[in-house]
Amino acid sequence: MGNREDLLAGARRCLMEKGYSGTTARDIATAAGTSLASIGYHFRSTKALLNAALVDAMEEWGKEIERTLAAGPALGGTPAQRFEATWTRIIESFARLRPLWAIQFELIAQMDRLPELREAFATANRQAKLGLAALFENLDPAADPRKAMAVGAFYQALLGGMAAQWLVDPDEAPSAADLAEALRTIAPGLAAP
Repeated sequence: MGNREDLLAGARRCLMEKGYSGTTARDIATAAGTSLASIGYHFRSTKALLNAALVDAMEEWGKEIERTLAAGPALGGTPAQRFEATWTRIIESFARLRPLWAIQFELIAQMDRLPELREAFATANRQAKLGLAALFENLDPAADPRKAMAVGAFYQALLGGMAAQWLVDPDEAPSAADLAEALRTIAPGLAAP
């Protein structure tokens, strides 16, 4: 029977090239250089294999975001300068991560038909929120879980919204400078009395 790792690698390639719903068992077997039967042997079903490959891809996406954020300048500069520099790197990463973003949006649209992925996405969302709060604002989730979750949710919404705009029209998507200007415009009105 085929190699489990070869199947996962083949499924990931197919996900990036064809998307979740466009990938067939035959596509994966061909990409992996294995037989169709090896999918059932190692994963029971094509859907289970695709789900495993997707989870792997999402974990890699999270690591890529961490690397993107860590690759920037030291914590010097004003908060506004750090914000803009960070978002410049994130926006630049959209080209490298385009297939992963496209797959995530494809699956979100189908979530009601993929209940086995709903919990995986929900778990990943919770972890992402806490991770984003730590990465962007150096918040310790253990110290103030509610605040970390709220701040992480804000950054997750901004990240997802930016990715959606970039996927649709990269030339018209906001720049990091646009985001910083928008926050400067909005923030004074939100300050506590």
